[in-house]
Amino acid sequence: MSAVTGQLVTPDGWPVTGGTLTAVDATGVQRGRGASGADGRFVLDRLAAGPYTVIVAAPGHVPAARSVTVGAAAATPLGVLELAREGGDVLPAPGVWVIDPAHSSIRAAALHIGMSRVHGRMRRFSGQVQVADPLENSSVEVTIDPTTVDTDDGTRDEHLRSADFLDVLRYPEIRYKSDGLRRVDAKHWVVDGVLTLKDRSAPVALQVEYRGTAPDPFGGVRVAFAATAEVSRDDFAMDWNQSVLAGLLTVGRTLRIDIDIQAVRV
Repeated sequence: MSAVTGQLVTPDGWPVTGGTLTAVDATGVQRGRGASGADGRFVLDRLAAGPYTVIVAAPGHVPAARSVTVGAAAATPLGVLELAREGGDVLPAPGVWVIDPAHSSIRAAALHIGMSRVHGRMRRFSGQVQVADPLENSSVEVTIDPTTVDTDDGTRDEHLRSADFLDVLRYPEIRYKSDGLRRVDAKHWVVDGVLTLKDRSAPVALQVEYRGTAPDPFGGVRVAFAATAEVSRDDFAMDWNQSVLAGLLTVGRTLRIDIDIQAVRV
């Protein structure tokens, strides 16, 4: 007799606890059954040599099946099995979804003297996603407080708040409003929109990955997105710079923006 071993995880690598695994032989008869532990690992033991189908189920996840042939060895590794969360491929329901800033982030990175990137984030923002039917008619609006810029360096943060960059005393708000949505595939979309910063507006496209919907511990329903964009500082009169090493700029002219959003349906 032999065993089949492996581990259940989510697509982002977290272990799936309490998953049920059933080994069925070529005639459709159940020959083994087990469950995944706290680390997602499982063992289906006392299996005779031969082919099996291992059927996997776990609460809140999409069922899966994997074929395996058990040999004479004491254990046959099935490897790592990824279980997608239920609702991961289901588009969000039409309605208003309010951004939860406690579980969201807006980060920016700029190249420093052409060598490495300096990272920062905006600590305070709000907004909502209006999901429409059809989805292409959906929209998003976000307002950001530029005084909350945080790069883990107080001196640099004060400079970023000054007129050289964000000029927060004159312009206490950054706004983004979409004006179009284009489908790439089932999980990827392009949001076309306008960013307004320092009273200047310029088009900024967001490359969006849809991360799915799921119930939350508070009785609500959440949707998640990840997005990236590139923003030219010159579009918003943030053209302060210093030249070093024969023309190499201290701060790169393009900012990379990385966004992770959770929103709650209201």
